[in-house]
Amino acid sequence: MLQISDIHTWYGDSYVLQGVSLEVKDGTCVALLGRNGMGKTTTIRSIMGLAVPRQGSIIFNGNELVGMPTHKIARLGIGLIPQGRLIFQSLSVVENLKMAARPAGKNDPWTLDRVFAVFPKLAERRKNKGNLLSGGEQQMLTIARALMTNPDLLLFDEPSEGLAPVVVDEVFRVISELKAAGESILLVEQDFGMAMGVADYAYIMSKGTVVYDSTPDKLIADEHVKATYLGVGE
Repeated sequence: MLQISDIHTWYGDSYVLQGVSLEVKDGTCVALLGRNGMGKTTTIRSIMGLAVPRQGSIIFNGNELVGMPTHKIARLGIGLIPQGRLIFQSLSVVENLKMAARPAGKNDPWTLDRVFAVFPKLAERRKNKGNLLSGGEQQMLTIARALMTNPDLLLFDEPSEGLAPVVVDEVFRVISELKAAGESILLVEQDFGMAMGVADYAYIMSKGTVVYDSTPDKLIADEHVKATYLGVGE
């Protein structure tokens, strides 16, 4: 579904992504791991056209994304759950969701009713403005808003960041349900245990490159890799 091949992305004079390659197969959840500042979010931004690679290729469902405007990339079927949530604070829950809604040719499309079935707290607060929601509710709204675009691929950028443990559990319950429903997911996440609990495959980034990739079971068993690149088990 998604094939990233040798992309090189700069921010001004800063050489951030230095030849990143990875893939996400249809119906799988792929985790992208690494310490802060290693290029994970820049990879997400490169996919969405928010940072344009100077070299390399990003193919999504047969379409070359490099050089394509962000709004056209989204219309191809990629839903972004951005770092920091970025909901529309002055709009109600329903308004946030309706403005993102796009039709889809799926047999079971994402609608308000279906989204509220997955996120009952949002249903309870459907008339509340974004600025009246808790951090966890805002994160749920961000995920629900992406689902309303009826995407073929979901990009999660640090969905557990800044949330209480009980809310993190809820976020990953939803991600697990989405995976079970056949959604394709690229997950950038610092919580190693949670990420390994939902991922089918994992990549680790360090200093702008992919330095390791394997199944979760193999990564969990590799204490040297975890300690070196993730700080897990040190």
